[in-house]
Amino acid sequence: MSSQLSTCTLTRTTTVAAGAFAPGHLGGLTQHIPFELVDHVLEETKTVQARVRTLPSRVGIYFVLALGLFPSLGYRRVWDKLVAGLSGIDHGLPSEAALRQLRRRLGPEPIEALFETLAVPLARPTTTGACYRRWRTVAFDGCSSLKAPDLPRIRALLGKVRHHWGMSGYPALRLTVLCETGTRGLLGAVFGPSENGETVQAAELLPRLTPEMLLLADRAFDGDEFLRAVSETGSQFLIRLCAHRRPAVLAVLPDGSYLTRLRGLRVRIIEADITLTTSKGQRITGHYRLATTLLDHRHDPAEALIRLYHERWEIESAFYSLRHTLLTGRVLRSQDPRGLEQEVWALLTLYQVIRTAMVEAVESVPGADPDRASFTVALQAARDQVIRADHILPTSSGFTTSGISTAVRSALLPPRRARTSARKVKCPTSRYPANPTSEHPLTSKNVIGLAVEIRAHPTSSAGHGRSGQRNQVLQHMRTSPHRPWHARELATALSLTHYDSFCVQLSRWTREGLLEKTANATYKLAPECLLPTETGGA
Repeated sequence: MSSQLSTCTLTRTTTVAAGAFAPGHLGGLTQHIPFELVDHVLEETKTVQARVRTLPSRVGIYFVLALGLFPSLGYRRVWDKLVAGLSGIDHGLPSEAALRQLRRRLGPEPIEALFETLAVPLARPTTTGACYRRWRTVAFDGCSSLKAPDLPRIRALLGKVRHHWGMSGYPALRLTVLCETGTRGLLGAVFGPSENGETVQAAELLPRLTPEMLLLADRAFDGDEFLRAVSETGSQFLIRLCAHRRPAVLAVLPDGSYLTRLRGLRVRIIEADITLTTSKGQRITGHYRLATTLLDHRHDPAEALIRLYHERWEIESAFYSLRHTLLTGRVLRSQDPRGLEQEVWALLTLYQVIRTAMVEAVESVPGADPDRASFTVALQAARDQVIRADHILPTSSGFTTSGISTAVRSALLPPRRARTSARKVKCPTSRYPANPTSEHPLTSKNVIGLAVEIRAHPTSSAGHGRSGQRNQVLQHMRTSPHRPWHARELATALSLTHYDSFCVQLSRWTREGLLEKTANATYKLAPECLLPTETGGA
């Protein structure tokens, strides 16, 4: 019994900045946002304090980031978290008004500059799930479920969404990001009023794309001009097209995909039916039409690209971690436009450094996929280290995030299971399902079978209606690709009776870049539509 009553004394050494800078830390995450980086950002944005007093600017940066770590606490309670592990140091006790003035003095510029510095690819080329062949897979998408306070100054900035039954509850902020799908890390972000479309915001992020990247995106980004802009960055893309689009069939490849031109841009179209079989025996079929600049079917088979497109959904997990795990679904706290901008940049910066720590922890486990790391575990470990003021500086042995790394590695999630469920609006305006006729189950079900069937297009009469007629014309002209064809000659060969409307269609196909007009009512295939085997000369 006496052994159960014995005690021991634990001692711990904490190394922090000296003097008034001591509260400026973020626990183990400080190693990813070191003092030197913060000081450099403050100098670049000209926000360094004029004289050192109780609340230097560097302390203000870490305080703003800590507000994102503890979204349910007020200013004073967050300050208490920062100084909880600094016993024996005279760190002062600022008022909430002083902390509020500190935020206003800094503004959003240094936090934005800090995020831009940290928004870089996190995975190595050898990291599991980070790359397809030699390209790093990235994705575009937008999120409009970030809510701001319903105040006059915020409404003047963001407005409110109007529904047929009234106005929305809170002003909504639209956030569009470029995400690294393998790690869910961010490579860039743009946000603003919800009336700004995803493609408008994504256009500002196009300079972040590099020739080493493969972009995955959904049907919202299938505009011809946007696809051309993506291609001009040198990166590859694999983007889903809307169902109503009927691209011209220039040549059918052996794997069932076909080559086409979209406003002069040569792409490859893959159409497939995907059938899921759930653990309950339910079969769900969906049709996909993907456009890609990966034109070689031998190196990039159609089925492999169809399966790769599923990686696009990793960006949804990034939004969930940011909106529901980090913010716990709360409304943003800032009540003025500049404060709101500062808060969003701080949340993005905080999210990025947590992902950085997670990726470093997982990469130390051979063969582990970064999607097995738990964001919740890393977030809780980061909060604990802030309270303890632990691992602020690297040890003498080198760079380490000890507490976070250990927590992530000890709680790795099992390998990803294939599951399916009906899509749900995260912030619905109605209690009733948006699509009650959806084939997908309302609750998540395991997928025990997945079949991909590539829709092969015939070399002639592909499609129906005007798109089918266009394909017939192109295939007929390909029998002699270099000579001009008169419109009446084509109409006779294809047994077309409405000659005048056929000439109108030929003119439209010329504007689309498929044909080239050589004389009155005379056309030939545009040079861009010739296949490599047909470019040897007339």
